[in-house]
Amino acid sequence: MNLGTVTTIKRPASADDVSLWRDGYAWLAGGTWLFSQPQPATDTLIDLEGLRWPALQVSPDGLDIAATCRIVELDRFVAPAEWIAAPLLRTCCRSLLASFKIWNAATVGGNICMSLPAGSMISLTAALEGVYTLWPRGEPPRQVSAVDFITGNNRNVLRPGELLRSIHLPARALAKRFAFRRTSLTHLGRSSALLIGTRSAKAEDLLITVTAATVRPIALPFPPIPSAADLRAAIDAAIPESAYLDDVHGSPAYRRHLTYYYAEQIRGELAGRGEGA
Repeated sequence: MNLGTVTTIKRPASADDVSLWRDGYAWLAGGTWLFSQPQPATDTLIDLEGLRWPALQVSPDGLDIAATCRIVELDRFVAPAEWIAAPLLRTCCRSLLASFKIWNAATVGGNICMSLPAGSMISLTAALEGVYTLWPRGEPPRQVSAVDFITGNNRNVLRPGELLRSIHLPARALAKRFAFRRTSLTHLGRSSALLIGTRSAKAEDLLITVTAATVRPIALPFPPIPSAADLRAAIDAAIPESAYLDDVHGSPAYRRHLTYYYAEQIRGELAGRGEGA
């Protein structure tokens, strides 16, 4: 879609070149949302393409993903063999409702910053204990966990002009076993519930993250693997009815049922009793 109110496109060589922020500015990465509908309040786009951030960087500490990394680049990433949770990268990339055009243009950071409950890059980074690096205007960088970044449906902690720079996935999380459950009302539809569980190879820990069903990511950590009753009680304590999303893709009651059902399947699978319980 043409944006008739946009009169200026800035292409800074560094994010620091944009020292002052005003109403009417918008960061541009993939642009899949910006160009999907009119933006009457926007008159200036600030193109991040020229910053040339490396899309993916592997280190002993884990994986660093630039906010400008395209979904297709993450989907094609070949991880070190010891990162047994790495298949989650592709699985979550392919959990997006996206056309071929969007698939090749959309960015990881754009999906996260939209902060929609069904954003599968949010699901991925929350499940793998991601930490986001944010660049405010005129202030030092700050770090926020993936779980704490989202505050509600289409809401997050970004301040005006603040930029998501990168996402760090720690190697210890990438080396965990995982279980993935997702459902949507149609074959290629938006997720109604997306749950991921992870467990360390040599420990009795369990982390279950609930996304899509809820307005923000919910992380349920268990030092020992819980009983079925304890798991259900933990879900009830962490997720009040008001936290379940209510839209055309599912009622709160439906999404609560899916959360119970999939969380118990994940518990059973990662406890070593096969798929489901």
